[in-house]
Amino acid sequence: MLAKNLEECVEFAPEGGKVMVRTAPVGKSGGTPGVELRVALQALEIIDAVDYGMTKLADLMIKHVLVPAISNISVAVSVEALEKSGPQYPISILCVTPTEELQGYKDGSALYSRIIDIIKFVCETICGENITWMQSFSKLTWSRISDLVIKHFISKAVPHEASKLIEFQDVVRSTTEFENTLRNMMFISHEKRDGKLTQFVDDVEVHFAVRKRNEILVKARHLLVHYDYDNPLASHDREDSIVDLLFLPEKCFISKSALQLMKLVHGALKDACLSSARVAKELCYAARDALLLYKAIVPVQLEKQLDSINQVAAIIHNDFYHLSQEILGLAFEYRADFPGDLQKLVVFVDLAPTFSQMADGVLTRQIQLVTANLIEAIDGADGFQNTHQPQHYESAKFSIEQVVFILEKIHIMWESILPRSIYKRSMCYILGSVFSRITKDMLLIDDMAAEETLQLQGLIHLALENLSSLFLSLVENEFLDHQTWIELDEIIRPLKKFRKLAELLDMSLKSITAAWESGELTNCGFTSSEVQNFVKAIFADSPLRKECLLWISRTPS
Repeated sequence: MLAKNLEECVEFAPEGGKVMVRTAPVGKSGGTPGVELRVALQALEIIDAVDYGMTKLADLMIKHVLVPAISNISVAVSVEALEKSGPQYPISILCVTPTEELQGYKDGSALYSRIIDIIKFVCETICGENITWMQSFSKLTWSRISDLVIKHFISKAVPHEASKLIEFQDVVRSTTEFENTLRNMMFISHEKRDGKLTQFVDDVEVHFAVRKRNEILVKARHLLVHYDYDNPLASHDREDSIVDLLFLPEKCFISKSALQLMKLVHGALKDACLSSARVAKELCYAARDALLLYKAIVPVQLEKQLDSINQVAAIIHNDFYHLSQEILGLAFEYRADFPGDLQKLVVFVDLAPTFSQMADGVLTRQIQLVTANLIEAIDGADGFQNTHQPQHYESAKFSIEQVVFILEKIHIMWESILPRSIYKRSMCYILGSVFSRITKDMLLIDDMAAEETLQLQGLIHLALENLSSLFLSLVENEFLDHQTWIELDEIIRPLKKFRKLAELLDMSLKSITAAWESGELTNCGFTSSEVQNFVKAIFADSPLRKECLLWISRTPS
């Protein structure tokens, strides 16, 4: 009944923002007044039930008065006292009304002033400035008031840039003054649990750093997840994606996602150099985590593309390769400017090998896929046997054309994307495996007709002629002259043997024997057994063939 009597003394407007306090409730019947507010609270105190009696009142005060006063910027608090009139007891009215004068919280002084006015109203009109009753109301409301202030003001006032942290000191000052005022009013105690607001503003660097770190990671994830990897070359500003490698005098094409990711990382580390150790640490870890997001998201998101031959896979290789070099450079670029002990604590160099290995893994998988396709095409020639027969010749010719088509496709796909040295090394490896396999198949033929040797020679020339543009992309020369072929033979070792095989198919037995004796065939990569088998396959048994074979077998390679 006492709690009910207390509630009847305090009336809240249904629309919120207004509360009326009477010194005693109006009776339900005949307008007879009930127990006075002060008497009801005294009775509740005697039975140690003030907290119970004030619970609903505190909830309603939070809902109808404090939430509107704290969550809205442009409001004002006004108090009006009505004198005793007839049977009515004096009434005090508090209103939270909209106003156009307040445009923002700035240092929070306007907000804190409103809250103090509301608390004073409660202390004077409801609690009668009784310290016990005030502290009961405080216990029921202060934690929620603090949370509202943090949510609607302080957390929003935390700066977005490290350079703005100094301006936040005004908020720290006004918040400290606000809590001190409430302590002087005996509304809150000096205990740590009642200093929630000052604890929060004192830790503003932590809040700033955490928010900044979250922002960086959200941006990084968004750009990695939403980047259109299916059309990486379609951008009108693709020139921006051609970047210099940090530790090599070369350029390569990278995705916009990797480009923007590094901008995000550099931005975080630049801010770290201008921040305190606590903030800088979070920013550095955010930069590390952003880089690791690329490693975690992109290979999974593009699993299908990485398991097939396409430009996207080549670009992802470049991304990892570029990032690995950029990571190595971060230590040199920023570490000296990091605050204090952070110079030894935060490192990036440990990430570089992982990214480099990822790049190697992507490229190795592409080379494996290309090589598998080429081997499949070569297998279609059925060992290049019986090419003197039209059907077998057409099959072998189609096989060579397929090989040329695949190689030219890779040439066009990789040359404009991969770093020059990696493109050259990769293409030389693939070409070497192709020429080595074709040469091996042709040398395994155990019997060749005269017409067959000419057909095989023609197939070799067909391959070499149709790959001229690819050959020129591997050297600095503009024409396939003698010197260019020498250079190509040096960088693609099986090519020299492949070209020499074309000559052997049209050479006499004595010329072949002389070439072996001079060491020319050995320099091209031929073994004694290969030359002997080749001679047996081309030339019919004769005393001269026996003599030459004996000479070849006795002559050291």
